[in-house]
Amino acid sequence: MMKQDFNAKRRTLAAAIGVAMVAPAIGFAQSADKPVRIGYTMSRTGPYASGAQVSQEPNYLLWAQQLNAAGGLSVKGQKRKIELIGYDDRSEIETAVRTYEKLMGSDKVDLILPPWGSAMNFAVAPLANRYGYPFLAPTALSRKLIDMQLPYYFSLLQQPDKMMGALADMLAANNVKTVAVIYMDDLFGIENIASLRLALRGKNIQIVESKSYPLGVKDLSPVLKSIKSMNPDAFIGITYPPDTILASTQAREIEFNPKFFYASVGTAFPLYKQRLAANTEGVLGMGSWNPKVSAGAKAYFDAHAAQLKKEPDRWASGHAWAGLEILQQAVDKVGLERKALRDHIASNEFNTILGKLRFERGENASVPGTVGQWQGGEFEVVWPEQRATAKLVAKPAWK
Repeated sequence: MMKQDFNAKRRTLAAAIGVAMVAPAIGFAQSADKPVRIGYTMSRTGPYASGAQVSQEPNYLLWAQQLNAAGGLSVKGQKRKIELIGYDDRSEIETAVRTYEKLMGSDKVDLILPPWGSAMNFAVAPLANRYGYPFLAPTALSRKLIDMQLPYYFSLLQQPDKMMGALADMLAANNVKTVAVIYMDDLFGIENIASLRLALRGKNIQIVESKSYPLGVKDLSPVLKSIKSMNPDAFIGITYPPDTILASTQAREIEFNPKFFYASVGTAFPLYKQRLAANTEGVLGMGSWNPKVSAGAKAYFDAHAAQLKKEPDRWASGHAWAGLEILQQAVDKVGLERKALRDHIASNEFNTILGKLRFERGENASVPGTVGQWQGGEFEVVWPEQRATAKLVAKPAWK
């Protein structure tokens, strides 16, 4: 029911701002009122949809709706309406690549926005670089992608080394000696587990168990029961949203309640709070913002909740919005010439809801690795201490 409700709201917003939900709309007349055409694919169906329809597409739609209501996107001071051209990539990398090639190659859209997730971005970012389109990625967790040094690629999320480093620092500061880990067997999981192993080794924290699992897993209870018997100080799940909920609910069912329970991504999603209810209390995960971090963050949060009738997540939604703010500020300053846009983004600092943000070699150099925790219905930033919105608390037993 929730998915149907959101789809209905998305169609309403889409109609208001001229989004092509299946295929691009017929082009506007060549005139001073020509819209800025912005293309993208998004996982509306398939296994990636649960994340994409929380962290990315709602933000694209809300951003365009807000700007169009205010007269449009400012292009060097001249406001022009936004026409979003969005396709369902069905969580298929091949579909996304073909579609972006069409958008940039034959359709020649003015700008593009990234798809969801590490694997999709790994496939599409080199293509965007080849066509010369600035690519501000809010949901790509891949050090390998950054190390490719694509001039047009900008990563907004804190990368695996930073996020896992922050987690290891927090665990060490709280006298954790042993951890058990499960992780998704794909680029996201493999890069994060590699960074985690390195970070824990530096803190002399022992991994007593490390198990991978495939996309679409339906039952994690056997591995969780095995881990429970080892009695680790901490559990770490490097998981996608459906698996984050699965691991948490099955851990509760078998009464596996270590001192520190960390599961991501998905922990910072509103659906996690809805599904786990009181059992969210004390659960840790990837998260870097909430409405407390700035006045802009509070305004964004309130607008999202009012327009879409749902809260944004406290993880990548903030980065998605910050990326749109950066793109908007750059277009206002230098226009739509893509090389000029790329150079401006690469060499300037921008005001965002996450604070001032700049890039070094295509990487977000302003936001450190962070750890979040559910406390009293809010996903608080609890590490590092200088960025925290609340202090770390002990996880209570599952209810």
